[in-house]
Order: sequence, then structure tokens, then C-alpha cells
Amino acid sequence: MRAAGVDPAPRRSGPTWREFLTAQAHTIIACDFLHLDTALGQGLYALAFLEHGTRRLHIAGVTAHPTREWTVQQARNLAVNLGTRVESLRFLLRDRDDKYSPSFDTVLKAEDIEVIKSAPQAPRMNAHCERIIRTLRDEILDQILILNETHARKVLAEYQRHYNEHRPHRARNQLPPNAHQQPAPMPDINARKVLRTRVLGGIINEYRYAA
Repeated sequence: MRAAGVDPAPRRSGPTWREFLTAQAHTIIACDFLHLDTALGQGLYALAFLEHGTRRLHIAGVTAHPTREWTVQQARNLAVNLGTRVESLRFLLRDRDDKYSPSFDTVLKAEDIEVIKSAPQAPRMNAHCERIIRTLRDEILDQILILNETHARKVLAEYQRHYNEHRPHRARNQLPPNAHQQPAPMPDINARKVLRTRVLGGIINEYRYAA
């Protein structure tokens, strides 16, 4: 029996942000801008997209002048590159950067993707993208001098390939984003020769068993 004058505990009207991200992980793609400087001090910007469910990374483009029109074109390119996979996505998460425009959102809405803006000064609402930006800095951009825009595109494209095809993720039971299942166990791994592939001049190494 409720005591007189005491209001019942308020009911939650919906899931928390964490619950929403967890429940909808395979339908969410997020984006954020990465800033980098060349060896000569030129500022460049890359637009990165990250699929929450698979952790698949897309570096949409690199430019010294990230205008609204450029950003809209990157959204169009992304929709084309995703192909039929775009049909599984329902939400795009982004911040309130002025480089995004209503036309950017319209491109996504045409693919039946709802655009969700994070709250002002709340980077943790887009934590997965914040984390991939940090990973890009830690694993390559702090380890190599970027010469120019062309060089930046090449470096980021090569890292994207490595990230999606080889880099394991704890959230996916150590599977890379493009892998669908764990490799078959080796009957005698000690008898197999291990091969190393140098990526970006040896900044990153990939290992595999010889056929």
C-alpha cells in the first residue's frame, strides 16, 4: 500500500541511449570528421563512416576544403558503395557540425535512413566513431608523415583495407569486420609456416599461415 503523499517512482518512457545503441547496432551507421596535417602544415579532412554492427570502416573521402557540397557527395558515394547492404541500415548517427547540411540528410533519407543528431557537446553519444578516429591517429597518423592529399588518400585506403579484412575486434569475438566466421582450426599449427605482410612500410604487420 502506498503511503499518503508519496508519488510512485517515475516510469521510463523508453530505452536509454545505451540500450538503443545495443538493440539497433546492426541498423546503425555513424560518421565523423577526422582532421590531419601534412608534413608542410596543410590541414586536411577525412570523412569516416562506421557500421556499428560489423565495425566496418568506410573512409569516404579526403579534402582540404570540406564544403557542404563535398560532404553531400560523400554521402552519395557511400550509398553507392554500400550497395544492397544499405537496405539493412535504418539510422545514421552524426554530430551537429556545420559541414553537414539538410541536403546531406536528404541523401540518407532517400535510402530510408533516419538521421539522428547527437546532443551538443556530447561526443560520447557517438563513441564508436570517436574511438575509430582515435585508432586512426594511434595506429597510422601518429606514425607516418602525410605528404599531401593524394598521399593521405592512399594511406587511409590501405588502412581501411587492413582494418576491415585483418584487424580483430573484441566486440566481434576477435573477427575482422569482413569476416563471417572463425577460421577452421589447424590440425598441426606448428608445422605451418607463418607469412608476414608489411602494411604501410611495416608500420602494421599482417600474419597468415602459408597455403
